[in-house]
Amino acid sequence: MKTSKARILIVEDDPAILQGLCDVLVFNGYEAFGVPDGVEGLEASSNQTWDLILLDVMLPGLDGFSICRKLREKKPSQAVVMLTARGSEDDMVAGFKAGADDYISKPFSLRELMVRVEAVLRRTGKNTSNETVEFREIFFDGCNLTAGFQGRTCELTRREMDIVSYLHRHQDRIVSKKELLTQVWHYADADIETRTVDIHMLKLRKKIASIAPDLPFVQTIRGEGYRLETTS
Repeated sequence: MKTSKARILIVEDDPAILQGLCDVLVFNGYEAFGVPDGVEGLEASSNQTWDLILLDVMLPGLDGFSICRKLREKKPSQAVVMLTARGSEDDMVAGFKAGADDYISKPFSLRELMVRVEAVLRRTGKNTSNETVEFREIFFDGCNLTAGFQGRTCELTRREMDIVSYLHRHQDRIVSKKELLTQVWHYADADIETRTVDIHMLKLRKKIASIAPDLPFVQTIRGEGYRLETTS
């Protein structure tokens, strides 16, 4: 059981899933509160304090992507995990683009749910990447969440900055996907199946390519992991 109860809001329109999520979270020592539609979900998430919000995508009134985007404008550091029956890569990218910290496709196991909930809660409030990083003339600003190169800039998410900072600190070696899940995502169990790292790495590469198209950035070592590309 948790020594201090984290407050978790669940926005889910399926009554059985909503009750089940509330029950399992309470059983694991959290305070759980549920709302069944998007409009009420946006109001509750915006006007109250939550350690984590579990947010379904398909909701009556207002969809989860819209709620997440509006919430990010008001509460940039709010922890959000999106829940959806749609598991395509495009939907995952849309969820992360809206500002979600993680993304779980239904149906999911209770083990997977708790691994991700606990991982997000562990890093809540820990802005370890408020530093600045300079790599191959690209300047990463962890305070303002931007990357700049020769007068061009792009915005970064907090997670993308976390990835850059971690790879930069360990640029002398390959960093495995499992290591990123434990050290950047703070998963206690990194053996679950997830494409979270792949999706984030794809987005990060595209952003850097938009400002530095001819500059190699992150190298993928097949079957091993990732490392910063230190040679031209």
